Amino acid sequence: MHPMLNIAVRAARAAGKILVKNFEQGQDLKATQKSPNDWVTELDKAAEDIIIATIKKSYPKHGFVAEESGVHSGEENDYQWVIDPLDGTTNYLRGIPHFCISIALMHKGATQQAVVYDPLREELFTASRGAGAQLNGRRLRVTALPDLNGALLATGFPFRAKHRMPEYQAIFSQLFEFCADMRRAGAAALDLAYVASGRLDAYWEMGLKPWDTAAGDLLVREAGGIVTDFAGGHNYLESGNVVAGAPKVMKQLLAEIRPHLTDTLKR
Repeated sequence: MHPMLNIAVRAARAAGKILVKNFEQGQDLKATQKSPNDWVTELDKAAEDIIIATIKKSYPKHGFVAEESGVHSGEENDYQWVIDPLDGTTNYLRGIPHFCISIALMHKGATQQAVVYDPLREELFTASRGAGAQLNGRRLRVTALPDLNGALLATGFPFRAKHRMPEYQAIFSQLFEFCADMRRAGAAALDLAYVASGRLDAYWEMGLKPWDTAAGDLLVREAGGIVTDFAGGHNYLESGNVVAGAPKVMKQLLAEIRPHLTDTLKR
């Protein structure tokens, strides 16, 4: 395992211990609303703090982009750790056992290392650029499904931008005509990890943030999949509009999405 990936795994496991302990004890959490329908708890902050502290022990000069505390500039800012300490906060608050920690290391804008860790199931998804993706050490590959027929897709509702619902519903209806079924589980990083592992054939969502997708993006690509924006380009980290899946499924999926794209969604 790459030394930087090893540190990311150590940080994710440390955060996971905090999250699981509180989840299993069922303690009341103080939650505040960051924006409409978007919540943060003291556990998000505690997990983020231990992730950053763990990484800084080995790489004190690196920069960070973290969901709760924002941008931390470093002396070696070409290296940036992109952190979501608790992806699936709403699930966590409601006692739904589906959440994860997401950590990615970017060097000059390209993701080099990735960890998505589900601490309840003890599933550790990892990837190093050019070295493949693994689940608990087992090599991952996306599915070989030839098209959308029989595909299991995942999505996420645009809860941060409900004015996008008309476009979202049009795309959902179009894709649902072809696929076997659709899932909305509430943790984008795990959706991407599940695409990488072949549990899902593809995933699409709009309005995400870089910390939602940076690690999962590398997992999917290293498992042989494709990640694009809604128009099939590479602007998804900026636009937040993400489509990821097996190559043959992606070809039809993007073709079905294309007629429903507004000018905003084409970016």
